[in-house]
Amino acid sequence: MDHSRLRDASKVVHAGQAPDPSTGAVMPSISVSTTYVQESPGVHKGYEYARPHNPTRYALERMIAGLENTGISLGDDVTGGGFAFVSGLASIATMLDFVPHGGRVVAMDDLYGGTGRLIRMVRTPSQGIDAHFVDLTSDGAIKDALTPDTKLVWVETPTNPLLKVVDLAKIAVIAKAQAPDAILCCDSTFATPMLQRPLELGFDVVMHSSTKYLNGHSDAVGGLLATNRQDLAERIRYHQNAVGASMSPFDAYLTLRGIKTLHVRMQRHCQSAVEIATFLENHPKIERTVYPGLSSHPQHEIAAKQMDGFSGIITIYMNGGLDESRRFLERVKIFALAESLGGVESLIEHPAIMTHASVPPEMRTQLGISDSLIRLSVGVEDTQDLIDDLSQALG
Repeated sequence: MDHSRLRDASKVVHAGQAPDPSTGAVMPSISVSTTYVQESPGVHKGYEYARPHNPTRYALERMIAGLENTGISLGDDVTGGGFAFVSGLASIATMLDFVPHGGRVVAMDDLYGGTGRLIRMVRTPSQGIDAHFVDLTSDGAIKDALTPDTKLVWVETPTNPLLKVVDLAKIAVIAKAQAPDAILCCDSTFATPMLQRPLELGFDVVMHSSTKYLNGHSDAVGGLLATNRQDLAERIRYHQNAVGASMSPFDAYLTLRGIKTLHVRMQRHCQSAVEIATFLENHPKIERTVYPGLSSHPQHEIAAKQMDGFSGIITIYMNGGLDESRRFLERVKIFALAESLGGVESLIEHPAIMTHASVPPEMRTQLGISDSLIRLSVGVEDTQDLIDDLSQALG
């Protein structure tokens, strides 16, 4: 069956997969063999060794290619331009490896803390990357930052943790005019393919930390890349094998299992987050609530145009400082005080101390990642129970 013709709710169940021809099993098996028999030297069934070839991982890679509508056929690339890595950071590192020594990288100023750490603390000293962190929601900043020698543009949208929304179509037009050789990459982890498809908006590569919404059950770490460019698919495949950071079969299986409910989970995340964000925006102990689905969000109109929903992440600024934030975080009972996001369970965290502690203090101050900033990941529990939990903790 041609899965490309399916709608999203059907794609998450079927894309990249088919019943096993020998057993009829509807789920891909967990194939753990590290090597495969060859009939003659170089004559095999498409599998030689587990690092570059694994049928369970291939199923996941074909799934993300299908969800992101890469348009690359399986005849041109064995997984249609989808790639699974051992972690989100491993997939980001792969794209940074395509930047030549001393190459210019333009990145969003507000990023997942691990991404900023990788660029600043690892690749700048070891690779000589010329990194420029700018607010890509500003037209002027975009045009000033992009030069003809830019090799990579790295965008997050919505961003972590400030939930800025970047106009991807606009970035693509400007970048292709001012930096035609740059690879345009978007970390779309917060949106997932259910809400946003950067390749359709002019980007070259989309990245997901599959640990988050795609897996959705807080039990498998991974990263995914998808591209609609055949030349990049060939480079990424070569690099995946040469470096060896490919995802394990078991994590691929768990992620595939999680994706099957992605469509219905994202509907619930989005529905509950709108209600909870509205509650928080009107609470006297909350100074400011940031959520792309609120009309008060500075890029609300862009989000409404670019996305099919506003995701399940909410950021709030509490009245007061660290003491008030700490008391609130210690009092929640349904929300779990933990890092990560996107699971079926609701999580809450303090970015300045937890996920973004590696961001330089002066940059945290400049961005607004203060001691009063708290990030919520709304799960799939009953919405009113979550509101009641936040209400008692704030009280």
